[in-house]
Amino acid sequence: MKRIRKAIILTFIVLVGIQFIPTTRNQSNEILPSDFLLVTEAPQNISKMIKSACYDCHSNNTIYPWYNKLQPISWFLEDHIQEGKEELNFSTYDEYSKRKKKSKLKSILSQIKDDEMPPSSYKIMHRDANLSKEEKDILMNWISDIRSNL
Repeated sequence: MKRIRKAIILTFIVLVGIQFIPTTRNQSNEILPSDFLLVTEAPQNISKMIKSACYDCHSNNTIYPWYNKLQPISWFLEDHIQEGKEELNFSTYDEYSKRKKKSKLKSILSQIKDDEMPPSSYKIMHRDANLSKEEKDILMNWISDIRSNL
C-alpha cells in the first residue's frame, strides 16, 4: 500500500512539475504576402473552410484550444503542428515553385477525397473542421481550378 501511495505522490509531483516547462507557440498576427488565401484570392466561403480545417496545423497562425496549456498535451500539439507545417505551410505557399504548388494541391485534393485531412482527432475537438460532402466538393472544385490555372 505504501508503494502505491508513493507512486501516486511521485506521479502527481511529476505532472505538476512538467506544467512549468514552456513550449514554443505557433502564433503570429502577421499575414505574409505569400499566404495561400491571399495569393489565390480565395472567396470568403473557401477561406472559412480552409482556415477552420487546415490553418491551425498548416500555417504560422494557430488558434490554440484551452487545453493547450496542459503538459504533456501541449508537447503533442506542438509536435503535430511542426509536422504539419513541414509537410505544407499555407503561410509560405507562394514561395513554393510552380511544380511544388501543383504537387501540394494534388495532395490536398487526394487527402480531402480520402477523408485523411483534417485528421479525425482534430475534427473531434474542432466541430467546424467537419466539412460536409457538399463543402468538400466545393473546396475540391475550387482547388482543382487553382491547380489547373498554374
